[in-house]
Amino acid sequence: MSISDQIRVLCVRSNISLAELSRRLGILPQSFSAKLKRESFTVQELERIADAVGAEFEHNFVLYNGEKIRGKEV
Repeated sequence: MSISDQIRVLCVRSNISLAELSRRLGILPQSFSAKLKRESFTVQELERIADAVGAEFEHNFVLYNGEKIRGKEV
């Protein structure tokens, strides 16, 4: 699932529209829509998106043996 698809699912499960999420982030809905199409989100932006809906964003690498290398310690 692409990051844009994950953001869409996040909005559905958080019961808000993409336009509402963009407002919470202080981004014009048109600009946010363009970012979704380009799939151009930084880790910091993804963390802000999570904060905007009361969620947590986890990012990490997972080695083939299952070991996780976390980007942000929780």
